[in-house]
Amino acid sequence: MSRHAVEVRGLTHSFTGKGGQRVKAVDRLDLTIKPGEFLCLAGPSGCGKTTFLRLLAGFMQPTSGSITMNGKRVDRPGADRGMVFQQPTLYPWLDVQRNVELGPKLRKIDPAKRRADAERYIEMVGLSDVTGLRPYELSGGMQQRCQIARVLTNDPDIVLMDEPFGALDALTRERLQNELIDIWRRTGKTIVFITHSVEEAVFLGTRVMVMSPRPGRVVLDKSSVFSPPGEYIDAEKIRTLPEYHALCQEVHEAIH
Repeated sequence: MSRHAVEVRGLTHSFTGKGGQRVKAVDRLDLTIKPGEFLCLAGPSGCGKTTFLRLLAGFMQPTSGSITMNGKRVDRPGADRGMVFQQPTLYPWLDVQRNVELGPKLRKIDPAKRRADAERYIEMVGLSDVTGLRPYELSGGMQQRCQIARVLTNDPDIVLMDEPFGALDALTRERLQNELIDIWRRTGKTIVFITHSVEEAVFLGTRVMVMSPRPGRVVLDKSSVFSPPGEYIDAEKIRTLPEYHALCQEVHEAIH
């Protein structure tokens, strides 16, 4: 992997709104994301966070500017990126094991390897005891764990997460935040995580960016010292640190 996993240059995206007028969602974004970085992107509703993530995923093309990943221009979805949505996109007729194995199966990966890989990530997200259950038999938090395991089994370089915990209750959300930090440390994946929660962004990220109201521009870009790669810090203690609360306040002020 290159020194920069992602390079964004002059990224602008506009769309046609109601009445036919052109609306600029993001405007001249310039940034780089390093391999293994956990970037959290926050900002007010409608600031272009999800648009930016969809551009990274290759689901849409920018009006101008460019995105390169590992030296290759992004112009379509690719196996080097995995997407975790707010609402789980699991196949209801498949159980946990088969949902997680589906990507490698479609790519005709050796059955023994894909089964072993799926079991590894199912264990990592804590679903080893429910592999035979279908999505409707799982709680919301368990469905998100399954979705994360399915993305990881495809072994993308970069995991894109669009408010994956936004629909969960507070206790489940906090538990999954702790688990996601552990998964990130164990896999070393580059993660781009969208959230409306300032506290979630500061808690999870090695870097926090804030976007302005539409058209979205970066108004704050701060490194975080709470979850550095290769170092273990008790997740429960992060929320008690004065530095954590100070950065939360700075991010709140940048948004408002």
